[in-house]
Amino acid sequence: MTASLFAAEQGVGSKVIVLLHGFGGCHDVWREVISSLAPSTRTLAYDLPGHGLSFDFPAAGPAKVAARAVLADLSQRALKRVHLVGHSMGGAVAMLMALAEPGKVASLTLLAPGGLGPEINGPLLRSYAGAADRCEIRACLAAMSGPHSLPSERIVDMLCEMRGRPGQVPKLVEIAAAMTMDDRQGVIPQDRLDALNMPVMVAWGTDDAVLPFTQADDLPAHFHVHHVLEVGHMLAEEAPDLVAEIIRRNTNRRARPHRQKFAAAAS
Repeated sequence: MTASLFAAEQGVGSKVIVLLHGFGGCHDVWREVISSLAPSTRTLAYDLPGHGLSFDFPAAGPAKVAARAVLADLSQRALKRVHLVGHSMGGAVAMLMALAEPGKVASLTLLAPGGLGPEINGPLLRSYAGAADRCEIRACLAAMSGPHSLPSERIVDMLCEMRGRPGQVPKLVEIAAAMTMDDRQGVIPQDRLDALNMPVMVAWGTDDAVLPFTQADDLPAHFHVHHVLEVGHMLAEEAPDLVAEIIRRNTNRRARPHRQKFAAAAS
Protein backbone atom coordinates (compact mmCIF):
# COMPACT_ATOMS: atom_id res chain seq x y z
CA MET A 1 0.00 0.00 0.00
CA THR A 2 1.19 3.51 -0.81
CA ALA A 3 0.19 7.03 0.23
CA SER A 4 -2.08 7.43 -2.77
CA LEU A 5 -5.71 7.02 -3.75
CA PHE A 6 -6.80 3.67 -5.21
CA ALA A 7 -9.58 3.22 -7.74
CA ALA A 8 -10.71 0.04 -9.51
CA GLU A 9 -11.56 0.86 -13.13
CA GLN A 10 -13.83 -1.12 -15.45
CA GLY A 11 -15.27 -0.49 -18.92
CA VAL A 12 -14.25 1.86 -21.69
CA GLY A 13 -17.39 3.89 -22.44
CA SER A 14 -17.60 7.66 -22.77
CA LYS A 15 -19.90 7.89 -19.72
CA VAL A 16 -17.82 7.74 -16.53
CA ILE A 17 -19.50 6.79 -13.25
CA VAL A 18 -17.54 7.38 -10.05
CA LEU A 19 -18.55 5.18 -7.09
CA LEU A 20 -17.80 6.19 -3.49
CA HIS A 21 -18.43 3.61 -0.75
CA GLY A 22 -19.63 4.26 2.78
CA PHE A 23 -17.67 4.23 6.02
CA GLY A 24 -15.84 0.98 6.68
CA GLY A 25 -16.25 -0.33 3.13
CA CYS A 26 -14.10 -0.38 0.03
CA HIS A 27 -14.38 -0.34 -3.76
CA ASP A 28 -15.44 -3.97 -3.97
CA VAL A 29 -18.85 -3.38 -2.34
CA TRP A 30 -19.98 -2.10 -5.78
CA ARG A 31 -19.27 -5.36 -7.65
CA GLU A 32 -22.90 -6.44 -8.11
CA VAL A 33 -24.02 -2.90 -8.97
CA ILE A 34 -21.33 -2.57 -11.63
CA SER A 35 -22.24 -5.94 -13.15
CA SER A 36 -25.84 -4.68 -13.54
CA LEU A 37 -24.82 -1.51 -15.39
CA ALA A 38 -24.42 -1.37 -19.16
CA PRO A 39 -21.21 -3.05 -20.40
CA SER A 40 -20.29 0.15 -22.25
CA THR A 41 -20.23 2.14 -18.99
CA ARG A 42 -16.85 3.10 -17.57
CA THR A 43 -16.73 2.94 -13.76
CA LEU A 44 -14.20 4.14 -11.21
CA ALA A 45 -14.79 2.62 -7.77
CA TYR A 46 -12.58 4.30 -5.19
CA ASP A 47 -11.20 3.26 -1.86
CA LEU A 48 -11.76 6.42 0.20
CA PRO A 49 -8.79 7.75 2.22
CA GLY A 50 -8.15 5.60 5.28
CA HIS A 51 -9.88 2.58 3.72
CA GLY A 52 -8.53 -0.48 1.90
CA LEU A 53 -5.79 0.30 -0.63
CA SER A 54 -6.07 4.02 0.17
CA PHE A 55 -5.28 3.35 3.82
CA ASP A 56 -2.09 5.43 3.91
CA PHE A 57 -3.55 8.55 2.28
CA PRO A 58 -2.38 11.62 4.28
CA ALA A 59 -4.83 13.16 6.80
CA ALA A 60 -7.42 10.46 6.03
CA GLY A 61 -10.75 10.65 7.80
CA PRO A 62 -12.76 13.82 7.14
CA ALA A 63 -15.15 13.85 4.18
CA LYS A 64 -13.63 17.10 2.93
CA VAL A 65 -10.21 15.42 2.67
CA ALA A 66 -11.75 12.60 0.64
CA ALA A 67 -13.59 15.07 -1.62
CA ARG A 68 -10.39 16.97 -2.42
CA ALA A 69 -8.51 13.71 -2.97
CA VAL A 70 -11.02 12.26 -5.46
CA LEU A 71 -11.29 15.57 -7.34
CA ALA A 72 -7.51 15.74 -7.64
CA ASP A 73 -7.36 12.15 -8.86
CA LEU A 74 -10.03 12.82 -11.49
CA SER A 75 -8.01 15.80 -12.71
CA GLN A 76 -4.89 13.64 -12.95
CA ARG A 77 -6.88 11.23 -15.09
CA ALA A 78 -7.93 14.18 -17.30
CA LEU A 79 -11.62 13.46 -16.67
CA LYS A 80 -13.54 16.69 -17.17
CA ARG A 81 -17.06 15.50 -16.33
CA VAL A 82 -18.28 12.46 -14.38
CA HIS A 83 -21.43 11.03 -12.80
CA LEU A 84 -21.03 10.74 -9.02
CA VAL A 85 -22.57 7.99 -6.90
CA GLY A 86 -22.02 8.03 -3.14
CA HIS A 87 -23.28 5.88 -0.27
CA SER A 88 -23.46 7.11 3.34
CA MET A 89 -20.10 8.78 4.06
CA GLY A 90 -19.40 8.52 0.34
CA GLY A 91 -22.63 10.45 -0.25
CA ALA A 92 -21.34 13.32 1.88
CA VAL A 93 -18.07 13.20 -0.06
CA ALA A 94 -19.98 13.29 -3.36
CA MET A 95 -22.02 16.33 -2.28
CA LEU A 96 -18.88 18.18 -1.18
CA MET A 97 -17.29 17.41 -4.55
CA ALA A 98 -20.34 18.70 -6.41
CA LEU A 99 -20.36 21.89 -4.34
CA ALA A 100 -16.62 22.45 -4.88
CA GLU A 101 -16.57 21.78 -8.64
CA PRO A 102 -20.15 21.64 -9.97
CA GLY A 103 -19.01 21.86 -13.58
CA LYS A 104 -17.25 18.51 -13.21
CA VAL A 105 -20.37 16.65 -11.98
CA ALA A 106 -22.88 15.55 -14.64
CA SER A 107 -25.22 13.94 -12.09
CA LEU A 108 -25.33 13.14 -8.39
CA THR A 109 -26.82 9.87 -7.07
CA LEU A 110 -26.94 9.64 -3.29
CA LEU A 111 -27.66 6.45 -1.35
CA ALA A 112 -28.59 7.11 2.31
CA PRO A 113 -26.06 9.94 2.29
CA GLY A 114 -24.34 11.40 5.29
CA GLY A 115 -24.47 15.10 6.05
CA LEU A 116 -28.19 15.78 5.63
CA GLY A 117 -29.18 15.77 9.30
CA PRO A 118 -27.43 15.60 12.68
CA GLU A 119 -28.89 12.22 13.75
CA ILE A 120 -26.55 9.26 13.37
CA ASN A 121 -26.33 5.87 15.10
CA GLY A 122 -22.95 6.44 16.71
CA PRO A 123 -22.85 3.27 18.83
CA LEU A 124 -23.56 1.03 15.83
CA LEU A 125 -20.96 2.73 13.62
CA ARG A 126 -18.35 2.59 16.37
CA SER A 127 -19.07 -1.13 16.83
CA TYR A 128 -18.73 -1.62 13.07
CA ALA A 129 -15.43 0.26 13.10
CA GLY A 130 -13.97 -2.09 15.69
CA ALA A 131 -15.36 -5.30 14.18
CA ALA A 132 -12.43 -7.46 13.12
CA ASP A 133 -13.57 -11.09 12.84
CA ARG A 134 -16.29 -12.57 10.65
CA CYS A 135 -18.86 -12.94 13.42
CA GLU A 136 -18.53 -9.31 14.53
CA ILE A 137 -18.61 -8.00 10.95
CA ARG A 138 -21.61 -10.17 10.07
CA ALA A 139 -23.51 -9.02 13.16
CA CYS A 140 -22.88 -5.33 12.38
CA LEU A 141 -23.90 -5.75 8.73
CA ALA A 142 -27.10 -7.50 9.83
CA ALA A 143 -27.89 -4.61 12.19
CA MET A 144 -27.37 -2.13 9.36
CA SER A 145 -29.46 -4.10 6.84
CA GLY A 146 -33.20 -4.45 6.39
CA PRO A 147 -35.28 -7.15 8.12
CA HIS A 148 -35.25 -9.48 5.11
CA SER A 149 -31.60 -9.04 4.09
CA LEU A 150 -28.88 -11.49 5.04
CA PRO A 151 -25.31 -10.15 4.88
CA SER A 152 -23.47 -11.46 1.86
CA GLU A 153 -20.70 -13.88 2.82
CA ARG A 154 -18.62 -12.42 -0.02
CA ILE A 155 -18.88 -8.98 1.59
CA VAL A 156 -18.12 -10.41 5.05
CA ASP A 157 -15.01 -12.16 3.71
CA MET A 158 -13.90 -9.06 1.80
CA LEU A 159 -14.27 -6.79 4.83
CA CYS A 160 -12.55 -9.32 7.07
CA GLU A 161 -9.59 -9.45 4.69
CA MET A 162 -9.44 -5.65 4.50
CA ARG A 163 -9.53 -5.27 8.29
CA GLY A 164 -6.79 -7.86 8.65
CA ARG A 165 -4.26 -5.44 7.17
CA PRO A 166 -2.00 -3.75 9.75
CA GLY A 167 -3.49 -0.56 11.14
CA GLN A 168 -6.84 -0.74 9.35
CA VAL A 169 -9.10 -1.36 12.37
CA PRO A 170 -7.47 1.35 14.54
CA LYS A 171 -7.82 3.80 11.63
CA LEU A 172 -11.54 2.97 11.27
CA VAL A 173 -12.02 3.38 15.03
CA GLU A 174 -10.34 6.79 14.82
CA ILE A 175 -12.50 7.91 11.87
CA ALA A 176 -15.72 6.65 13.51
CA ALA A 177 -14.95 8.46 16.77
CA ALA A 178 -14.49 11.77 14.94
CA MET A 179 -17.48 11.21 12.65
CA THR A 180 -19.92 10.37 15.48
CA MET A 181 -18.71 12.72 18.19
CA ASP A 182 -21.52 13.27 20.71
CA ASP A 183 -23.57 10.92 18.51
CA ARG A 184 -24.10 13.74 15.99
CA GLN A 185 -22.76 14.22 12.49
CA GLY A 186 -21.85 17.34 10.55
CA VAL A 187 -24.57 18.78 8.31
CA ILE A 188 -24.24 20.41 4.90
CA PRO A 189 -26.43 23.57 4.84
CA GLN A 190 -29.51 23.18 2.65
CA ASP A 191 -29.04 26.56 0.98
CA ARG A 192 -25.77 25.28 -0.44
CA LEU A 193 -27.45 22.14 -1.75
CA ASP A 194 -30.19 24.20 -3.40
CA ALA A 195 -27.54 25.75 -5.64
CA LEU A 196 -26.65 22.40 -7.21
CA ASN A 197 -27.80 22.40 -10.81
CA MET A 198 -27.05 18.83 -11.92
CA PRO A 199 -29.68 16.04 -11.67
CA VAL A 200 -29.76 14.79 -8.07
CA MET A 201 -31.42 11.56 -7.01
CA VAL A 202 -31.58 10.28 -3.43
CA ALA A 203 -32.46 6.69 -2.47
CA TRP A 204 -33.03 5.73 1.16
CA GLY A 205 -34.12 2.50 2.81
CA THR A 206 -37.11 2.84 5.12
CA ASP A 207 -35.46 0.43 7.60
CA ASP A 208 -32.18 2.35 7.82
CA ALA A 209 -30.77 1.92 11.34
CA VAL A 210 -27.75 4.17 10.75
CA LEU A 211 -29.24 7.36 9.29
CA PRO A 212 -33.01 8.02 9.51
CA PHE A 213 -34.64 8.21 6.09
CA THR A 214 -36.62 11.24 7.31
CA GLN A 215 -33.44 13.26 6.74
CA ALA A 216 -34.57 13.37 3.10
CA ASP A 217 -37.85 15.11 3.98
CA ASP A 218 -36.67 18.71 3.63
CA LEU A 219 -34.32 18.47 0.67
CA PRO A 220 -34.45 21.02 -2.16
CA ALA A 221 -37.48 20.56 -4.42
CA HIS A 222 -35.41 19.52 -7.45
CA PHE A 223 -33.88 16.55 -5.60
CA HIS A 224 -35.69 13.36 -6.63
CA VAL A 225 -36.19 11.14 -3.57
CA HIS A 226 -36.93 7.39 -3.58
CA HIS A 227 -37.89 5.56 -0.39
CA VAL A 228 -36.95 1.90 -0.72
CA LEU A 229 -39.29 -0.23 1.37
CA GLU A 230 -37.94 -2.85 3.79
CA VAL A 231 -34.33 -2.06 2.90
CA GLY A 232 -31.77 -0.87 5.42
CA HIS A 233 -28.64 1.23 5.18
CA MET A 234 -26.60 -1.09 2.93
CA LEU A 235 -28.40 -0.33 -0.33
CA ALA A 236 -25.70 -1.43 -2.77
CA GLU A 237 -25.44 -4.81 -1.07
CA GLU A 238 -29.15 -5.31 -0.33
CA ALA A 239 -30.60 -4.13 -3.65
CA PRO A 240 -27.82 -3.94 -6.28
CA ASP A 241 -30.13 -4.25 -9.30
CA LEU A 242 -32.38 -1.47 -8.04
CA VAL A 243 -29.38 0.74 -7.29
CA ALA A 244 -28.05 0.14 -10.81
CA GLU A 245 -31.44 1.12 -12.26
CA ILE A 246 -31.52 4.30 -10.14
CA ILE A 247 -28.02 5.19 -11.37
CA ARG A 248 -29.02 4.56 -15.00
CA ARG A 249 -32.11 6.74 -14.68
CA ASN A 250 -30.29 9.61 -13.01
CA THR A 251 -27.34 9.63 -15.38
CA ASN A 252 -29.78 9.95 -18.29
CA ARG A 253 -31.56 13.01 -16.86
CA ARG A 254 -30.81 16.57 -17.88
CA ALA A 255 -29.66 19.35 -15.61
CA ARG A 256 -32.28 21.88 -14.57
CA PRO A 257 -32.02 25.25 -16.40
CA HIS A 258 -30.01 27.89 -14.56
CA ARG A 259 -32.86 30.41 -14.95
CA GLN A 260 -35.69 28.08 -14.07
CA LYS A 261 -37.02 30.26 -11.24
CA PHE A 262 -36.96 33.41 -13.38
CA ALA A 263 -38.77 31.65 -16.24
CA ALA A 264 -41.46 30.42 -13.86
CA ALA A 265 -41.95 33.91 -12.47
CA ALA A 266 -42.19 35.41 -15.96
CA SER A 267 -44.89 32.91 -16.97
